[in-house]
Amino acid sequence: MTDTLPPCPECSSTYVYQVDSLLNCPECGHEWVPDAQADTASSVRDSVGNVLEDGDTVTVIKDLKVKGSSLVVKVGTKVRGIRLVDGDHDIDCKIPGVGQMSLKSQFVKKVTG
Repeated sequence: MTDTLPPCPECSSTYVYQVDSLLNCPECGHEWVPDAQADTASSVRDSVGNVLEDGDTVTVIKDLKVKGSSLVVKVGTKVRGIRLVDGDHDIDCKIPGVGQMSLKSQFVKKVTG
């Protein structure tokens, strides 16, 4: 097979396989239709209206308290390689010094250039 399949939108696994018209992830068990992902990714916008995509780099525009911890994500923190997900907190990312987190797109700004 010469075509490459997209990574899993849930866990970013590259071990995706296709069964009939569905793509399946063996690591998290997520199943999805390949064309459906393009529609959801284009609707997420940052605080100033820029369209966000998987893998973008963003900066935090406001100090954010980490729930259940005394940590604070400071304004200006650069976050690389975001992943868009469905829900209220529509960005999954790994923040340096904090770890894996979910963010709302209204508190970030896309880094261009």
